Amino acid sequence: MLMLHRLAATLAILCIATFFSATVLVELFGTAASIATVKSLVVWPGLWVLVPAIALTGGSGFALAKSRSGKLVRRKKMRMPFIAINGILVLMPCAVFLDRWASAGAFDTAFYLVQGAELLAGATNLVLMGMNMRDGFKMSGRFRRSTLANR
Repeated sequence: MLMLHRLAATLAILCIATFFSATVLVELFGTAASIATVKSLVVWPGLWVLVPAIALTGGSGFALAKSRSGKLVRRKKMRMPFIAINGILVLMPCAVFLDRWASAGAFDTAFYLVQGAELLAGATNLVLMGMNMRDGFKMSGRFRRSTLANR
């Protein structure tokens, strides 16, 4: 179960980081056609990879947490609903609308407002997921304070 959790969480973070980076780079250096391509790829196959990865991460995380307690587990459990709600209510609809608008060449104010919301929500989820990963590493003993830091 732990290996599944680690793999799914890593895949989910990599997906979001890839979507975020590709969006920023294509907006800075791409054409309208390349923007439309990136937006299309985020929806398919992107969301079809990301959604199961996040579901597996959450499900396996809750299963692993049943036998654990403590501050780190509580913090991870508190972040997960926000990550899920942000993904379902903000990121997924933004991705679908941006894909439709980009494929129609509708790069207007609404497109860029929604894209700004998508980037903000994506960055928020990256930070929260990174914090969960950090806390998971602490729980597994991977992040121990060095003896130099304790001096």
